Order: sequence, then structure tokens, then C-alpha cells
Amino acid sequence: MIQEITAQELNTEQFISEKIEKIKEAVGDGVAINALSGGVDSSTVTMLGHRAIGERLKTVFIENGLMREGEPEQVVGLFKDLGVTVEIIDARKEFFEALKGVTDPEEKREAITQTFYRNVFGRIVKESGAKHLLQGTILTDVDETVAGIKRQHNVFEQLGIDPKETFGYSIIEPLIQLRKDGVRKVGQALGLPTEMFERIPFPGPALAARVIGEATPERVETVRKATVVVERLLKDTGAFQYMAILHEDRVTGMSDGKRDFGQQIEVRCWDSVDARTATPTQLSFDMLEKVAHEIIHEVPGIVSVTYNIAPKPPSTMEAV
Repeated sequence: MIQEITAQELNTEQFISEKIEKIKEAVGDGVAINALSGGVDSSTVTMLGHRAIGERLKTVFIENGLMREGEPEQVVGLFKDLGVTVEIIDARKEFFEALKGVTDPEEKREAITQTFYRNVFGRIVKESGAKHLLQGTILTDVDETVAGIKRQHNVFEQLGIDPKETFGYSIIEPLIQLRKDGVRKVGQALGLPTEMFERIPFPGPALAARVIGEATPERVETVRKATVVVERLLKDTGAFQYMAILHEDRVTGMSDGKRDFGQQIEVRCWDSVDARTATPTQLSFDMLEKVAHEIIHEVPGIVSVTYNIAPKPPSTMEAV
């Protein structure tokens, strides 16, 4: 049973001090490795790890072909300013090969998990000589996986999986007692810039979690373009999270006065504190029209844009 530390009772200085000591104790004189995605969880754990063991933490950004536009360069640049060197690992081919023909949501998540931990990370860990992986698993990840809501790619021990036996390295999870609001407080205390610790959540399977059906390079590119529009237009709403989702159905549309067929983007925008429950943000109709207009005109092949108005539960934040 994981003992939760709520954001209200969190003493950030004490928490950081305790976790630094635990990371030092676990790694000893060895080397650890961690994957930085640029989200608040991985960014916070990266700063915590570097505070603990400095350059003995090798930080990599896995370019899996599923990230948002310009994300690898943006994240690496931000951390360079913080004095942390991040190496970009190009693994696009491996991830898309693993996702080929996969349409079931859980099988898709599992394909990404296995490619990430066993193939890509297995190779990097072997080359680096690291015995430990530092990662930003939080309590909500564990809750949703154990409850069977969705398999989070970074949860193992709670499912009876021994990472050392399965992948060849141990996993250190210093944030596992916290939820998102607590992680933001720790990130702020560690000196992360505002634009980083206040970033909207982004799923571990990245844009593959926002493509219903097979996540091909072409379909991921479509949702990537729609994501640019949604994040640009909704960034000042104060919402907890917002996203574009590409549906699988062929949608009837019109072009030059004739019947045409295209694709559908669903927009979701959420008000929430810790992601356990959420309600759709009450966007103005003018804003919804603007989002739809720009997606249709900026994303090739889109003929329909919808807005989700079902709360969580029964809906979930991500579609896949």
C-alpha cells in the first residue's frame, strides 16, 4: 500500500531532501539513467535525480515519433538552460514497427511499453552500464492501472512484474506518493521554470493515445497538426488539460459542392485538480467555432470537429 502525500500536507523541502538521500542510497557509486519527456513528472524527477547524483544520472529524450511538434528540441533546450545535458535517441522506426497493425487500446499501450523498456531502454542501459532507471511514476498512474481503467506504461511492481528480472534493471520512483498537484509544487521548489511545471499533462504513450485505431506515421502526423491548433487556442483558458483526438471512422463531408469523405477530430478540454475526476470546460461557442474552423483549414483531410461534454467518470481524459 502506497502512503499518499497530499499537496496540502506536502512539505516540499523535507520531501526533496528525503528523496535525494534515497536516490543516493539506491544508486550508490553507480550510474542511473532516466528518460525525459518534458512533462511535469519526468521533468521534476530529472531535476531531483541531478540534484542527488549529478552527472552520474544520464538523461535521454526518446524520439519515438509520437511527440508533439518541435518537442524534442524544445525540451532539450530548456534543460540545457538548467545545466542538464539531454541526449536525443532516435527510435522512431522501432516504435512504428511495434505499432504496425495494432488497434486495440491496451495492446497499443503494451506495444509501446515493451518497445520502450525492453528494446530501446534495454539497449541504452546495457551501453551505459546503469543498474537503475529513475522515472516519474505518480500515484494516479498506479491507481488507474490497478483498477483496470487503463494500463499506464510505467507501472510494474503493483502488477507483480519485477523490472530487474523482466528488463535487467531496477526502477526508482521518488514521486510515487504524489498526485499531479503535489508534483507541480515539488517541480517549482526544484527551480523548474513556470512554463515547465505548469505544462498540461501529456500521456506516456504520447500521441498514440490520441489516435483511435492504428497509430501509423500519417495518422499521428494528422493528430499532431490538430494538437498544435488546440494547444495554441486553449492555452489561456485555465483548463487542466486539452487535446485533439483522431477518430477512426470515415466521415461524410462536402468538397466543391459534392459529397466527399474525410476524418474527424474530437476536442477535449478538462477542468480538474488531480486527474482522478474531471468536468469538461465550458468553452464559449465562439471559441468552439474558432477551434473547429482552424482545425478544418490547417489539418488536411478533416471534415468534422466535435467537442466532448461527458465528465470523468464515465469518460476518461485520454481516448485510448
